[in-house]
Amino acid sequence: MLRILVVSDASGETAERVVRAALAQFGGAAVDVTRCRNVRTSEQIAELVGRAARDGALVVHTLVSNRLRQRMLEQARLHGVDSLDMLGPLLDRLTTHLKVSPHEKPGLFQQLVGSRSREIEAVDFALGHDDGRDPDGLARAEVVLVGVSRTMKSPTMLQLALRGWFAANVPIVPDLDPDPALLALAPDRVFCLELAAERLRDLRRERALVEGIPLEPYASLAGVARELELARQLCRKHRWRRIDVTSKSAEEAAREIIALLHESGESPAVP
Repeated sequence: MLRILVVSDASGETAERVVRAALAQFGGAAVDVTRCRNVRTSEQIAELVGRAARDGALVVHTLVSNRLRQRMLEQARLHGVDSLDMLGPLLDRLTTHLKVSPHEKPGLFQQLVGSRSREIEAVDFALGHDDGRDPDGLARAEVVLVGVSRTMKSPTMLQLALRGWFAANVPIVPDLDPDPALLALAPDRVFCLELAAERLRDLRRERALVEGIPLEPYASLAGVARELELARQLCRKHRWRRIDVTSKSAEEAAREIIALLHESGESPAVP
């Protein structure tokens, strides 16, 4: 039986997949693949090469540190162990073409994959918690946007999700009390979006004309002003922070909210 040690200074998952993909071309060959993860010292290299020498194993490694790759080469030659450097030649070639040196930080690829996976999950969460949907799920939200109709809650929520934040939005509706699930949240996680009354009136009039909604009181200046004041009262009562988005894009509003969250010591949870 052939023994293969897959050595990595991170998880080694990618290297093992490549090895197993290659082995698939050899049918039912008797092979034992062992993954050795988080190898980051010369002592660990020496120990693993010694083990490979005793077992007659092939060493396949993906070490980002040039120092550790050199150590592996030295030890493999010293003990007569066959070793294959899967990452070094590619790093060298990229260094030549890009004319910059690699960071040599283990686990960066897993971090990038994890970050991307979280963004996808955050967007899925946002779409499931748009416009007050699934109030029972608000407890999982890292940031919740509230506001009266047409205050850019949905696009701002999606901008937050694209940056990895689990975001939801809940409308403030006249004569309807906020959901208890919203009131149970820590106030520093809730942001109320508001626009200048005239701008909000204009946006609502456009929507009313397209969708056939009566202009009174939805798109009247008096009706808009009443709803905005209601939102301000709720903010004062529940200590929610207010964000004026009158002259901002959804992206700009999201950046402002993230900056405030960071000031409060908040950050997206690690996936």
